[in-house]
Amino acid sequence: MWDLCMGCISAFPAPRGVDVCCVRHPLLAGIPAEVVEHSLSLLLVPVSHRCPASLRQRGWGKWERAVGDCCRCSPWCGSSADRGIPVPPQLGRGPSAFIPAEEILQEGIESGRRQLLIEAFVSGGRVDNITMVMGLHPQYLSSFWKTQYLLLRMDGPLPYHKRHYIAIMAAARHQCTYLVGLHMGEFLQAGGNPAWLQGLHCAPQKLRNLNEINKLLAHRPWLITKEHIEALLKTGEHSWSLAELVQALVLLTHYHSLASFVFGCGINPEAGQDGGHGCRPPSPHSDGSPTAEDGTGCSGGRDAVREVEALMERMQLLRDSQREEEGVTQEEMATRFELEKTESLLVAPSDGPDRALQSGVLCFVEDPEFGYKDFTRRGEQAPPTFRAQDYTWEDHGFSLINRLYPDVGQLLDEKFQVVYNLTYNTIAMHCGVDTSMLRRAIWNYVHCVFGIRYDDYDYGEVNQLLERSLKVYIKTVACYPEKTTKRMYAQFWRHFKHSEKVHVNLLLLEARLQAALLYALRAVTRYMT
Repeated sequence: MWDLCMGCISAFPAPRGVDVCCVRHPLLAGIPAEVVEHSLSLLLVPVSHRCPASLRQRGWGKWERAVGDCCRCSPWCGSSADRGIPVPPQLGRGPSAFIPAEEILQEGIESGRRQLLIEAFVSGGRVDNITMVMGLHPQYLSSFWKTQYLLLRMDGPLPYHKRHYIAIMAAARHQCTYLVGLHMGEFLQAGGNPAWLQGLHCAPQKLRNLNEINKLLAHRPWLITKEHIEALLKTGEHSWSLAELVQALVLLTHYHSLASFVFGCGINPEAGQDGGHGCRPPSPHSDGSPTAEDGTGCSGGRDAVREVEALMERMQLLRDSQREEEGVTQEEMATRFELEKTESLLVAPSDGPDRALQSGVLCFVEDPEFGYKDFTRRGEQAPPTFRAQDYTWEDHGFSLINRLYPDVGQLLDEKFQVVYNLTYNTIAMHCGVDTSMLRRAIWNYVHCVFGIRYDDYDYGEVNQLLERSLKVYIKTVACYPEKTTKRMYAQFWRHFKHSEKVHVNLLLLEARLQAALLYALRAVTRYMT
């Protein structure tokens, strides 16, 4: 966790026992005072031993120049060892177990990204590892941060501590100890009852009633019906209002999807999380797989280079065929979707052994055996395919959320648009490339494994553009992220940059979130009509 020492924000009252200087530092110039004050109230740890001195050791020269002077102004700004405080070694070598730290903690990072990290600190009291990795794509990080800030910090139907408890419930479905630990701390900071953290059985019945829809949203959202919505809204002592429920649904889908990002990018635990430096990683990354340097990030040898060239050729062939080919019939489009959906049954992680739930997470999970089940299996009656045109985000979901939970619909829409259109026009070592076809294939494949079909999309493109190792990775991260391994991350797109693989994870996060939201909001709409 990249916390700045309290001397940097000394214009406002410091936490108990912290002696700080009395001059507001220019690092925070231009940031409203009330935001800084609010961030102080949300710090998870009173003072981190990781003051700017540790940032200097990591080569953050620009941060050093901005805040270096304050390291001499407070007795709390020295090293923990100097103060006689034992500091255990860190678990990871940086924000991610999959990505070399030097690729994330770059010296001389661009000013736009640096400013985002500063804003992340003052709004949340920290620059956590998720933010550091997402910061490889500053445009997306800005949109993500605004949305998450609104969900957790701004006015809404739900009390702040209950929002964090819902985040815990959502993250626990995927065994994401990183997010569970983070929001346990936030829950207490927001005034939550510590007894609730003993497990779901100690929480109020109203929150416990979310368990069923939490379970379905996390693993099989196509099973959600208006009856699930009705059961939560029915008049009674533990009933939900419609506005409360919509906020809860957004929180649940947000944290299910964020758990996918945590596992997909191998996010390391934070030093200041509950459990300290010794807390377990979010997933067992060490699986005998090659290191990140061995398997990813502009490496992989001649075979990996040939894979890139082959992908470029397939993309060009598809463009040429689209120009020459007459329109494909709707029947053929539907057939290709069913074929892709059926083939997805064969795509599953083979080297990800089942993980035993840790006791710290298990207490927040009921029916732990319930998990993702392929949308269509041979010999079983499948639910009808969700035709995207029948209930779209743009025409239905967006307006419903905005009506019941103002502003969040706009921010979600912006986030979807940013990640779907995000491009640097590069593929591995090639520049000036139109990547829209590839981004659309990834997005639509995620929706395909959740049973959503676009009538105007040719699913034959998915097979042309997404190699099997990438499909395995996508389905694992989207459907059972806790089974993601470093080997899976290393085996797809071996000659691509790590930032490009993070981009894939951002597409997965948002495509999964939108898919689950569409199922949930459709059920709400049917209840209302």
